[in-house]
Amino acid sequence: MHAVVARPGIAERLSRMIQLPTVSAELEQRGMQPFEDFVSLIADLYPLTHEHLELERHTDLGLLFRWRSASDAAPLVLMAHYDVVPVDESDPWTHPPFAGTIADGRVYGRGTLDDKGPLIVVLEAVENLLAAGFTPARDVYLSFGGNEETFGAAAVEIARVFQERGLVPWLVVDEGGAVVDAPLSFVQGRAAMIGVGEKGVLTLRLSARGDGGHASAPPALTAVRRIARAVNRLGPGTFRPHTPKAISRMLSQFSEQATGPSRLLLKVLAAVPPLNARIFAALGGEPAAMVRTTVAPTMQSGGTAANVIPSQASATVNLRIALGETVDDAVARVRRRIRDPLVSIDVLERSEPSPESPTDNEQFALLGRALEEAFPGVRPVPYVMMAATDSRHFHRFSPAVYRFAPLEMSNAQRAAIHGVDESVEIATLERGEMFHRALLEHLD
Repeated sequence: MHAVVARPGIAERLSRMIQLPTVSAELEQRGMQPFEDFVSLIADLYPLTHEHLELERHTDLGLLFRWRSASDAAPLVLMAHYDVVPVDESDPWTHPPFAGTIADGRVYGRGTLDDKGPLIVVLEAVENLLAAGFTPARDVYLSFGGNEETFGAAAVEIARVFQERGLVPWLVVDEGGAVVDAPLSFVQGRAAMIGVGEKGVLTLRLSARGDGGHASAPPALTAVRRIARAVNRLGPGTFRPHTPKAISRMLSQFSEQATGPSRLLLKVLAAVPPLNARIFAALGGEPAAMVRTTVAPTMQSGGTAANVIPSQASATVNLRIALGETVDDAVARVRRRIRDPLVSIDVLERSEPSPESPTDNEQFALLGRALEEAFPGVRPVPYVMMAATDSRHFHRFSPAVYRFAPLEMSNAQRAAIHGVDESVEIATLERGEMFHRALLEHLD
């Protein structure tokens, strides 16, 4: 293994990335300049990467770098995205969200964890290996999207190009899990949570019309009441719980690390999926989301004045479809639960759940070897991602896709993703670079 250490200044480089407000949801207001500035910035910060790798641009926001090898073996794809979610200016950030403040051994700002931190450790590893004269054992692609947070059109196009060229990646690694403490409330110790699959996404608009008029003489069932009733019928029990294979594998692995009564509990839960599904569903929150399709009303609209009954109303509902289910089945179940033919249902966004990647293959073992070098003693543990990533577009045709950002994240840090005071430790950025460097060096 090459004796390469992370270049000094990784915190400063990430800080400069954070200072560019690449907010894809605000593209119309902010324009393309922050995104183009980001592309120029990484060219300045990573000159060897730009000298030795071939860069293709797909759509306005997709960057695809190719690091050629001497082999014609199936390639490795390392993914990340450089867009971020918006910031509510009224939120009480300790440091301004786009200042990239470096303090207390951390870099603060929007995107430090999602996803510029995971992106920078990829570039750091590639730049360091190039400086050492390293050539990978198989082609390596870096796929960076600039609109992951707004449905990932860049990644869709890049995945399409791979299929058009007949390229089926040997391994794809994208954002997702992380190195965490106490991954479940009843599981102690550190684990590297690696997403082997991800739930589907379904966004629905529920709409209803009714008689409008003066609020002083309301009818029994207004459009607003009809929508409120429909939303109320879509409670947590709308979808039955069931356990994907990945969750049973996760529990089985946790049982091997556990001691005392929790060891037996975890073994039983791993061996009896129906019991596990019922218990996780009863726990609510993240455990429940692991075993069932979730339904979250996110927006409601209707009405123009406080004393006027509106003639129409609507609500937007976001579903995360469990592995093993389909979008069409979910829509049909929502219709049955609402039980109201006067509520129309329109599909605004749909993406099927991904397949599950195996954990008994060379690719997962490679992730484990890289982990051992960067985070000694931390074992890889499979799980199902509740959120959506750009890698789902590759998982339609690539059998080994894993979602893991090689960074340590506390519960508070995970809660700050898309929230307030997002930050990353500088020390874990250095370990993330080490992870990707080891991953590339151990390729065969």
